[in-house]
Amino acid sequence: MTTSESRPAHLRPGLLAVVLAGGTLGTAAREGLSLAFPATGGVAWVIVGINVIGASLLGLLLEALARSGPDAGRRRLLRLGLGTGVLGGFTTYSTFAVATAGLLGAGRPLLALAYVAATLLLGAGASLAGIMAGAALARRRGER
Repeated sequence: MTTSESRPAHLRPGLLAVVLAGGTLGTAAREGLSLAFPATGGVAWVIVGINVIGASLLGLLLEALARSGPDAGRRRLLRLGLGTGVLGGFTTYSTFAVATAGLLGAGRPLLALAYVAATLLLGAGASLAGIMAGAALARRRGER
């Protein structure tokens, strides 16, 4: 018989529960924002904002955790619960893809291109900014 600790991390029930709980919270937050700020002109700009904010927070979280020590214990729980769970549920590239396809199908290729460019460029920049903020935070705390 194998114990939970001898299983790979991705198969441990406790860690799966952390991801599930975080994903539930992140998805609920995204849905709430999507309902509060519906698409205008056929574009769900709130999804761009959600993906950009999520990319920034994920970069910050992962960089700060990586610089604070090995991926174990509390750091692993934070990475899985907040990173994979909350931020994974909060961000939504599938909705982004469906919205882009909808714009193309509606004969709005320039708007689709702007939507794609805004999401990808702003997301990449936000991720980099988050990584830089995480590194600065770690330096202030005296970590690697």
